Amino acid sequence: MPWINVEIAERLQPYIGGIIRAEKGVLIAIGGAEDHLHIYLSWKPEGSLSDLMRIVKSRSSKWMHETYPDLSEFAWQEGYSAFSVSKSQEPAVRRYIAQQAQHHAKQDFKEELLLLFRAHGVEFDEKYVFD
Repeated sequence: MPWINVEIAERLQPYIGGIIRAEKGVLIAIGGAEDHLHIYLSWKPEGSLSDLMRIVKSRSSKWMHETYPDLSEFAWQEGYSAFSVSKSQEPAVRRYIAQQAQHHAKQDFKEELLLLFRAHGVEFDEKYVFD
């Protein structure tokens, strides 16, 4: 759902950065569109990414509900996608994240994710990819 307008994003993204820092991660870049976020972070090798995503989603959802009572139906999708990134590709990834609004004016999130999966040979069943 398109819950994350510019005003909300300007507050939500730094809040998520604080959650990641509190969990001993390093936020490198964050951005997105009205219906999703991209988070580029450095995470400790012994840490569970699924635990981090659960914490980020639960704490940011709680914050959204408390900060924006009119958005009581806000919820993140059940899953998430994670990709490792070579340090040499960091500038490209930062640009990609910074340009999400323009990017998704041309291609929606679902189309993009399925293209990424196909381009990188990720096997998937489309009926399980989205809520």
